Amino acid sequence: MLDEKFYWGTVRKSIVAFGNMFNNIVIDRKNSSNNVVESIKVPLAYAPKQKLLARIEQRPDDAKRFQVILPRMSFEMVGIEYDPQRKISPIQQNRGVNSTNNSLDAQYAPTPYNINMNLYIYSKNQDDGLQVLEQILPYFNPDYNLTLKAIPALNIKNDLPILLENISYEDNYEGDFVDRRSIIWTLQFSMKLNFYGPINKQGFIKKVIASTFSDKNISNLEARYTVTASPTTAKPGDTIDFIETFEDF
Repeated sequence: MLDEKFYWGTVRKSIVAFGNMFNNIVIDRKNSSNNVVESIKVPLAYAPKQKLLARIEQRPDDAKRFQVILPRMSFEMVGIEYDPQRKISPIQQNRGVNSTNNSLDAQYAPTPYNINMNLYIYSKNQDDGLQVLEQILPYFNPDYNLTLKAIPALNIKNDLPILLENISYEDNYEGDFVDRRSIIWTLQFSMKLNFYGPINKQGFIKKVIASTFSDKNISNLEARYTVTASPTTAKPGDTIDFIETFEDF
């Protein structure tokens, strides 16, 4: 155990998939005649909320420049926890034919975990933030499913449910109300992941024997059924026959 090197990039793939969901949000700004005067694609980055806010607090001269680049979004992973409700028997296996056709690739059932993600929406006015928010919320009722290529070698694809757990709101400003710095919406999500172990090589089953006994102590053999693949050199994808034999005792 723990002596075999493997890495499937499960967390990395999931974080990338999560970010891609929010990578094409566009908002409109209108004039007093309700005509669109500007369309803005909202930038997205992987960054903690505290990092952006600390930048303003440490460099006050950046406050106005920060407002100029709003709205924007950032996201981060904030936690990971085991999910016992999705646990299945650990002896179950996924199998697939490897490139040599001489053996099978086998992998035991995955271990379920939940990853907690936060998405932050920053805006300098209420309407910008609400436009972004309204383009997100209808898709989470309360979850949204993505398909993740978990283990390409075994052609395993997982549905990745993403649940919207909570929404919170902050209105940050200094001095007078007109000096508002930013409005921040925080959306808390939970992603249900599966972590897979290493892939092992496994031979083919070409002969099966089933025996029946007349007592529970299996001391008196009653009958034996044997089935064998023909030809015995067959590989996955070959056309084969089965030879059956019955023996009474």
